[in-house]
Amino acid sequence: MPRIDADAHIDENEATWSYLREAEQKFAPLTMDPGVATAPGDARPHRLWLIDGRNQLRRWRDDVRTGTVQATRELVDVEARLRDMDELNIDVQVLYPTLFLTGLTARPEVELALTRAYNRWIADATEPSKGRLRWVALMPMMSMDEAVAELRWAKDHGACGVFKKGFEIGRSASDPYFYPLYEEASRLNLPICIHTGTGNPPEGPGVDLGGRFNAISAFTDLVMNGVPDKFPELRTGWIEAGASWIPFLFTDLMAKKQKLTFHPFDFKEDLFKRYRFYVACDTTDDLPYILQFGAEDNLLIGTDYTHADQSAEIRALDVIEQKGTSEEISPEVARKILDDNPRRFYGF
Repeated sequence: MPRIDADAHIDENEATWSYLREAEQKFAPLTMDPGVATAPGDARPHRLWLIDGRNQLRRWRDDVRTGTVQATRELVDVEARLRDMDELNIDVQVLYPTLFLTGLTARPEVELALTRAYNRWIADATEPSKGRLRWVALMPMMSMDEAVAELRWAKDHGACGVFKKGFEIGRSASDPYFYPLYEEASRLNLPICIHTGTGNPPEGPGVDLGGRFNAISAFTDLVMNGVPDKFPELRTGWIEAGASWIPFLFTDLMAKKQKLTFHPFDFKEDLFKRYRFYVACDTTDDLPYILQFGAEDNLLIGTDYTHADQSAEIRALDVIEQKGTSEEISPEVARKILDDNPRRFYGF
């Protein structure tokens, strides 16, 4: 059975910024090494990225804890990463960024330069994998015309999805500002991949829910504002937010439909199928319970490769397969989570 890792990561490095245009070199992030601890609660020294006058954490990685090494995390040695995937029995990994999980700048020209450089770097870096390393494109969200053009470039150069936050640049996911991006993604058969993270730039507009709450805020928002009906071919996924929120928000939507007379919306019992919603679950989620809410054909699984947070499980695909073997879930559902559903979501 083919197995697809629906959420893996890379760590950006100096080579990423070599793709900046000549006039944009002044925006290149610089590595700072204070030689002392900089992360609250973590006594290890950390390097920093200096970006647009602000320090951003450049992640420190423990090879043992992550089950990875620097050359595979940073795509310095693609063949080594493919060998690692073979060891993990992974056929395809879908790659997400690390640095860009946080808002980096309030200046559109800096955002455009950095996202464009990232896309060109990862397109070139993954090319030797012959389709086993796929990637999700970053968008300059503060420059929507540029974002639509960048999306076309990304599709032509191997991107399989569009990276997004649930709430970013001071706007919810249902804001019509994003409609041109949704329309073009739908036309290009690329899914919107709502990943956990913080969506507002430093000194940017609005509050920021942060982390998983930022991602799942888009679920109710999109449904109640009828966005899936406006783009009937568009697929939307929630990545690295787990799936344990599904029962609560699904039930909450049912209650809103029954009781909110001042904000009517169309709630569908087969919501995940009809709205083309996909969710990357965690191995710790109560899958038998979650499956009662109609998500059998819409669940994915990822390893969070390179990271070491609550979503990280380097053997996550093995765990799902074991759940199928032990009949905690059916073998058919296990196969769907590992292959059928991510294949359909990413359009492989």
